[in-house]
Amino acid sequence: MAAVPATVGIAAALTMSFPAGAQAQEAPVGLGTADEYSVLAGSTVTNTGDTTLEQSLGVSPGSTATGFPPGTVGGETHLADADADQAKLDLTTAYNDAAGRTPFTDLDAELGGETLTAGVYRIAAAQLTGQLTLDLEEDPEGVFIFQIESTLITASDSSVIFVNGASPCNVYWQVGSSATLGTGTDFIGNIMASASITMNTGANLEGRALAQTAAVTLDTNTITAPACAPTSPPTDGPTDNPTDGPGGTGGTGGTGGPGGGSGGPGGNGGSGGNGDSGGNGDSDNDGSGSGVDDSADGSGNGEGLPTTGNGVSTAVVSAGLALIAAGGLFAIVARRRARQN
Repeated sequence: MAAVPATVGIAAALTMSFPAGAQAQEAPVGLGTADEYSVLAGSTVTNTGDTTLEQSLGVSPGSTATGFPPGTVGGETHLADADADQAKLDLTTAYNDAAGRTPFTDLDAELGGETLTAGVYRIAAAQLTGQLTLDLEEDPEGVFIFQIESTLITASDSSVIFVNGASPCNVYWQVGSSATLGTGTDFIGNIMASASITMNTGANLEGRALAQTAAVTLDTNTITAPACAPTSPPTDGPTDNPTDGPGGTGGTGGTGGPGGGSGGPGGNGGSGGNGDSGGNGDSDNDGSGSGVDDSADGSGNGEGLPTTGNGVSTAVVSAGLALIAAGGLFAIVARRRARQN
């Protein structure tokens, strides 16, 4: 029997090491402007009783919403306007995103009694009787995506609960046809149905009821927005660096020597970093005034103007006197020789 290559054996071992439900972390499904709506429908919204919507209500391309009042809308109502149209476009994008996520884990139709961790799950037709537990395993960024090929139906008084840090912010139900929440159901997540959504009497939803093409029907329901903290950019803390001070003042130029010009004034230190005090201008014996700025961090160089008194005149005068004396001596010698001749 031929030996199994080492690479094949390693791959098989890795495959067996992870259960089917273990998946790479999913990114949240972006809802776009549909995120602002408690209810969004394709044809109409119909309400009976004291329904409360925390966010906005929208219909597009339909243009009717009845039962408000007695129902109340915490946000705005958009009926076949530009805002509703955009929200429906964003819903379609989100629906297609959720439907296309892979890899996924297949589940049986009945969700009651199950405890699931974050991941993508596919169900032919979903039924919830009793309680479904979503376990985030202390991962605040965990995402649950349920891909349901046809219907989602919950029995009366069914519920979805969280354990270990789970949050409704990242729970998505992509439903291939229609969703129905039974009387007294407490449900969690963003329901994105291809057709209609019906919430029977007293059913509550922490999330959103978003129907692409058909109606949303309500009866004395409460729909609240998930308590998701917005992500804010970090705030810059105080700096450890001291505040930059103005640059130091340049030193005063030295006085020129005898016969020389006056030393130039020192320049002003430039503004910028922590400026040290300006240095004193050097006063040399030959009358050269430097006037250089000693500021350490100033952006300007505080160099003084060039000085004109460098003690050169004294040397020139001395040389001239020496030449005159030599010339006089030469003339005396020349006269003596002329007399002797």
